[in-house]
Amino acid sequence: MSTQAVAQTVDFDPFSRDFFDDPYHTYTMMREHAPCYYSERYDFYALSRFDDVVQAHRDVATFSSAHGLTYEALTSEEPQTSPGAIITMDPPDHPHYRKLVSRSFTPRSIDKYEPLVRQIVNTYLDPLMGRRSMDLLEEFAGPFPVEIISTILGVPPADRQKIRHWTDTMLHREEGSATGNQAATEAGIAQGMYLYELTQQKRAQPADDMISALTQAEMETATGERVGLNDAEIAGLCTLLAAAGSETVTKLMGNVIVLFHRYRDEWAKLLANPTAIGNAIEEALRFWAPSQYQGRYSMVDSTWHGVTIPKHKPVLLITGAANRDPRRYENPDRFDINREPGLTVGLGHGIHVCLGAALARLEARVATEEIARRWPAYQVQESGLRRVQMSNVAGYSAVPVTVP
Repeated sequence: MSTQAVAQTVDFDPFSRDFFDDPYHTYTMMREHAPCYYSERYDFYALSRFDDVVQAHRDVATFSSAHGLTYEALTSEEPQTSPGAIITMDPPDHPHYRKLVSRSFTPRSIDKYEPLVRQIVNTYLDPLMGRRSMDLLEEFAGPFPVEIISTILGVPPADRQKIRHWTDTMLHREEGSATGNQAATEAGIAQGMYLYELTQQKRAQPADDMISALTQAEMETATGERVGLNDAEIAGLCTLLAAAGSETVTKLMGNVIVLFHRYRDEWAKLLANPTAIGNAIEEALRFWAPSQYQGRYSMVDSTWHGVTIPKHKPVLLITGAANRDPRRYENPDRFDINREPGLTVGLGHGIHVCLGAALARLEARVATEEIARRWPAYQVQESGLRRVQMSNVAGYSAVPVTVP
């Protein structure tokens, strides 16, 4: 069968059970036979090879973020207009908004949060000691990351888990459905209104937290004018930070727990050499990326591998496929914590690389250290594993384990 004929048989459906559970065989077919894939069913294009994904992330003139990141957002011809939503901004506006918060998320700045991270991690793990079985997703990896990002933002303790539940509902997709349901819409409105009202409170009564700092901050616009952020813009920024700060680490930690159960030799390496934990987290991000694709909107015609992507079309940059490209990685389907990471796209790339990447890595490192210290011989109960069904996020909703 010719390459063209094989390409016509490739079926990538980001709303299918195949995508939610295990899309990696499909990714292999895409990379090899349809590296610039076109979906007749949904009318989108997709790039899956590592170099192509990196190039497209960097080419903001060709691939715009202003129409959103998910397929359903990209189907609109009108740009997204949510105030403060830097993830859907292009230059020249994007760098001015991102600069306001990026200094708080540099690796050096994140170091100061390690005591907070470890304290919150231990707050969730300590009560599990003495038990023989538990769900490390529902009881640990689900709740602890949102506690951390919400504490940093200044969300009151009683409201922090609301952020996670709203975000989960917003991202949920029924199998075969390209759009969210009424519950997703209502959750988005509720979270936005909550953060807007909280911003108003912080402006009136500032505290030592990020939302309060943002109410006092000024940025220099593209015209050189110095302006402050209004409450809607701050709420938009915090919606992004809260959602990304909870979902990314939750899915990453669920993946880490399952991966080290399945690859016991790699777990043994880590137990014997705890200094390898940073590399191990990078390998988990590569092997099972929490965010499987980032959407872009084609602004001009461009040609990839003989296929022209027309302007004004949704384009999916498949991070999950790029991470397994044999052109980039030797033995890419092998989970190897000693692999040299090099340039990675596990948390995105380019101007929209995950703002909280350093915090996510810190949280994953501390959480893995504490699990290894408590339960070096844990076992995942495979029959109880459950995966999420979400727009572009991949991972588990249940990870039951037993310990000696």
